Amino acid sequence: MNSLTRIFRQTDNLIGLGLLLMVGMLVVPLPEFVLDAGLVVMFAGAIVILLTTVNVKDPLEFSVFPSLLVVQTLFRLALSVAATKLILGHGHAGSVIQTFGEFVLGGNIIVGFVAFLILMIVQFIVITNGATRVSEVVARFTLDAMPGKQMAIDADLAAGLIDEEEARRRRLHVKQEADFYGAMDGASKFVKGDAIAAILIIVVNIVGGFALGFMRGDGDVATVLGTYAMLSVGEGLVSQIPALLVSTASGLLVTRAGQTTGMGATVFAQLAGQSRALTTTGIALAGLGFLPGFPTLLFLAVGGGIFALGRSASKKPPTPAGEKKPPLAQDQAAGAVGSILPLVTVDPLEIEIGYGLTKLADARTGGDLPQRVSATRRQIALELGIVMPGVRIRDNAVLPTDAYVIKLRGESVAEGKIEASRLLAIGEPANPDLVPGFPTKEPVFGLDALWIDPEMRGQAERNGLTVVEPGAMIATHLGEVVRGHAADLLSRQDVADLLENAKQTDEAAVTDTVPGIVSLGELQKVLQHLLRERIPVRDLTTILETVADFAPKVGESDQLGELVRAALGRTVTRQYLDSDRKLFCLTLEPALERAIQESIQQSASGSILALDPETVGVIVQDATQAVEEAKALGKSPVLLCSVSIRLPLRRMLDRHLPKLPLLAYNEVASTADVEILGQIGARLGSAA
Repeated sequence: MNSLTRIFRQTDNLIGLGLLLMVGMLVVPLPEFVLDAGLVVMFAGAIVILLTTVNVKDPLEFSVFPSLLVVQTLFRLALSVAATKLILGHGHAGSVIQTFGEFVLGGNIIVGFVAFLILMIVQFIVITNGATRVSEVVARFTLDAMPGKQMAIDADLAAGLIDEEEARRRRLHVKQEADFYGAMDGASKFVKGDAIAAILIIVVNIVGGFALGFMRGDGDVATVLGTYAMLSVGEGLVSQIPALLVSTASGLLVTRAGQTTGMGATVFAQLAGQSRALTTTGIALAGLGFLPGFPTLLFLAVGGGIFALGRSASKKPPTPAGEKKPPLAQDQAAGAVGSILPLVTVDPLEIEIGYGLTKLADARTGGDLPQRVSATRRQIALELGIVMPGVRIRDNAVLPTDAYVIKLRGESVAEGKIEASRLLAIGEPANPDLVPGFPTKEPVFGLDALWIDPEMRGQAERNGLTVVEPGAMIATHLGEVVRGHAADLLSRQDVADLLENAKQTDEAAVTDTVPGIVSLGELQKVLQHLLRERIPVRDLTTILETVADFAPKVGESDQLGELVRAALGRTVTRQYLDSDRKLFCLTLEPALERAIQESIQQSASGSILALDPETVGVIVQDATQAVEEAKALGKSPVLLCSVSIRLPLRRMLDRHLPKLPLLAYNEVASTADVEILGQIGARLGSAA
């Protein structure tokens, strides 16, 4: 057992040694018994290759076939050269060749030689040329389809349909498939060359053997010609029958498509499944049997057998092993509906790109968009605590070649144009003359930017510009869309998945709250309330405990969401602190805050403000001016107010200042260093 294991470990060395021996056979004369043994091994190898080809379910299961084809061809040519030496030198070439020659010739040189020529024509013109052509076409189509397959894999990965391990496996399969069919295209040329070499070797054996035999005085012309013709035809048959088997195997392997079982099961299932064709064929053959001169009994027997097979197949259609069959008509109808249902589904997130941007999603050309989308999904999970839905990336021939569109549940929510072969330099360069480029607007935040050539990257960064790749820009745009629409993207299934994950660390908080106190839908509304203002929901334990404490007392989900905000005060505050942990704030003038408090009214959609347009205009104008003054000083302010007016005031400002953060006093963490920048509504206060 140990010796056998050691032998298997040295298989590469054994193969290399075998190839060296084959080359040696081209030079060193072989004894007849060694030649006979080599011919038998060649036959055995050809039969094994053919049967393996018929039984594999996927061509890649026999991916070593091109290499075996080269080895088999070299082995066959080496044996042919060795046989030629024996034929020309001694007038005999072992038992195998002599037996084949005598069997084919059958005492008649002309008939035997014509039969051999027909075999050569079938091998060279029909089988070899057909296999070569199929290999060329399949190789070209496989290589042309590679970019589309890679994009489909990257799109499924970005959409979360598969994980990175599965994506790597599929990419490897696509690469192996392209390599295999490319190798088959090249290896088929060996088969064609082998057929040509066989014809030339036979001509050399006959002509050379006849000349040498006649000069040696081996007999009269007929005797010498018969001897060398018999040996030449025998050698040709011995070499070309295995070549025919291998060539047929090559054609079968490259024409396998869409089969999930062995060839035999597939052929039987597909032919036997055509019961009408079989029964019609049986009737036609039986009818031909009654024509004058035809063997009636033979036609009736064959036709009756095919007719019986067709009738049997119509009652119980065969199914190949490993495949499922639809036994009932309603199952088939369900399958038809199932094939249509995907057409009516809507992807939560899509990125449609113009034709000129497809290389950004193709890893073979250096595209990194799917990887950047995956990175964006991880970043969203860390920032907001939700699992961003998978993103489907697809090309759109209607879009301009340099455009892209981000869709939310089938509707466009953002778009932009980019230069796929350039970099985006954001900002204003210290010296514009040193950074040549095409002026543009950065599509995410509307900042001034330049499209620059890749070699200008270092120069742009030295001039204070932020340089990003096109794929990074699309991913950044996608991230902003998700942050702005996180509440719309959070489905009940997503909430259920978050709860299932939370059970691993705090099962009590989950089981005590859902569904005992609030339903899954009510919790979804609370989380959406937080996400609308980009409040992370990672601390699900605090959220669940707060909901469990106040849900029995508070009926509205919005009010419950406000209580959860207060419980997440540290998280809310942290988002707006600067590097020195300072919180720059704007406040409302007391008179204005009282006026807002008195104007709150309840509606079907919750608390709203019933302020007159003039008051609203003053609030918006003062707030806009205060924010601009703060930003001019490099500060990003938040607006502070009492907890009772925060939500209705937020709803009013959403139409005018959606990006101004609005915090209640009880949401500010005690550790924050609060700095008041000014008050809003001073004019209203003085007028009062």
